[in-house]
Amino acid sequence: MTIAATAPGVPAYVLISGPEGVLAERALASTLEQLRAAQPDIEVIRLAAQTYSAGEVAIHASPSLFGGAKVIVVQDLDEAADELQTDLLDLLAAPAEDVWLVVTHKSGARGKKVLDTLKKSGARVLECPAIKTDRDKSDFITHEFRAARRKATPDAVRALIEAVGKDVRELAAAAAQLVADTEGVIDEGVVQRYHGGKVEATGFRVADAAVAGQAGEALRLLRHAIATGVDPVPIVAVLASQLRMLVKVGSAGRGSSAQLAKSLGMAPWQVDKARRSINGWDAEGLGVAIQAVAAADFEVKGGGRDPVYAVERAILSITAARHGR
Repeated sequence: MTIAATAPGVPAYVLISGPEGVLAERALASTLEQLRAAQPDIEVIRLAAQTYSAGEVAIHASPSLFGGAKVIVVQDLDEAADELQTDLLDLLAAPAEDVWLVVTHKSGARGKKVLDTLKKSGARVLECPAIKTDRDKSDFITHEFRAARRKATPDAVRALIEAVGKDVRELAAAAAQLVADTEGVIDEGVVQRYHGGKVEATGFRVADAAVAGQAGEALRLLRHAIATGVDPVPIVAVLASQLRMLVKVGSAGRGSSAQLAKSLGMAPWQVDKARRSINGWDAEGLGVAIQAVAAADFEVKGGGRDPVYAVERAILSITAARHGR
């Protein structure tokens, strides 16, 4: 019987499982780096499930004229046709010497038999779960800084998420930039210096002032944002997000920030921020504010003649609702 390939630290089969693209790419890169360290001349063969032709796995797994180690990377098994799945099962049933197999699978039931066989065959499973909630993103960014051996304050993590937005790839790039371009502790001031002018950061500053009842400051920030080319649509989206956060935290009852954050899918700093902002609000006022933002959302997306005026009116409604006027 042919023995499956082995290398120091890397088994013959590796399964990279989960939908988070950034984590999957890193897992693949790390696996290939380990293989190259053990086999500097290893040949990397990449097969995409979407464009696969029957028999390719067997062709690439066959010994070449000049020998040498190979790693076959099969990407997106969750999109694989029956031919690819059959060919992978054949390879797993009869391992090829000096051939490693790395399979990526985002989610779903397609390819389940291959997945089960990989696991039964002792595959290393690298999990890449989705980074969806704000709590997930806070944990991710905090880990990024720790991995780079840099200290970042909770306020810096919050400011980075607010400034860069929700895309995990952009968050990772922004964290890497801060690590490369700065020294010492990364605090909120550092983040604002590098990312404070972005659309998301501007929207959060407007929303913070509006939720706090500071009509003049919110309008000043809004007009500055519009003058610098910021579109009203993302500002309205942030206003809506901030109000929804107040509703979630306000109705969640007592408990520590960490406990509520876990149950609400938020980051602890978001719970703390919402708790600070909830003073001055009641259920009726929040209802009025949410309705005002919904109306502004309709107008800025084409339902009204003057998007800027629509946002201004929403801000005034929000600040008035907070004080019960």
